[in-house]
Amino acid sequence: MTGTGGDERFIDKTRVLSRLENKQSMSRDDIERCYDEHAQALFAFLLNLTRNEADTRDLLQETFCRLASHPSLLDDVRNPRSFLLRLAHNLAIDLMRRRGARETAAARLADEPGSIFAPAADPDQEAFRSTLAEAMGELPPDQRAVVHLKLWEGMTFEAISELLQVPLNTAASRYRYGLDKLRDRLRPLYDEIK
Repeated sequence: MTGTGGDERFIDKTRVLSRLENKQSMSRDDIERCYDEHAQALFAFLLNLTRNEADTRDLLQETFCRLASHPSLLDDVRNPRSFLLRLAHNLAIDLMRRRGARETAAARLADEPGSIFAPAADPDQEAFRSTLAEAMGELPPDQRAVVHLKLWEGMTFEAISELLQVPLNTAASRYRYGLDKLRDRLRPLYDEIK
């Protein structure tokens, strides 16, 4: 992941924490702990989805601002990470809709592949990571989201279908189609490195 070290702050928490002043169910420490536990995964997911670091940071901040503004959102949640991933996903979809340009976004994404991986010292690893990031960027956003959640977050299809609000079989087929495309795209590089 690019710049996803454990201590790095992806957003300025001052704005987020200022929204907690009159809220009762979540303390400042609770929000900070929630941020520390989940911001890295949310950042990677959003970066993979948006392919734009500025949008990713804005969406991450909006996710935690929503949580700070409505701390009771997590009161009855069994899995906070899944809930926050769903909230972040919905905010990203809203952003894409507001821009009204899924086709334009797809063209922009193809032109500007952002890497979700940290640079590697080994040239073969670097070539593979770079090609994988490009291949992920070429996937349709729906497939890219499912592949990311399955491979990088280790989520089950049931959890993915709930998070993305799609049928279980749809999540599984998006994963399968996405993997097939990645396999086809990466096979030549794999054969070359092998």
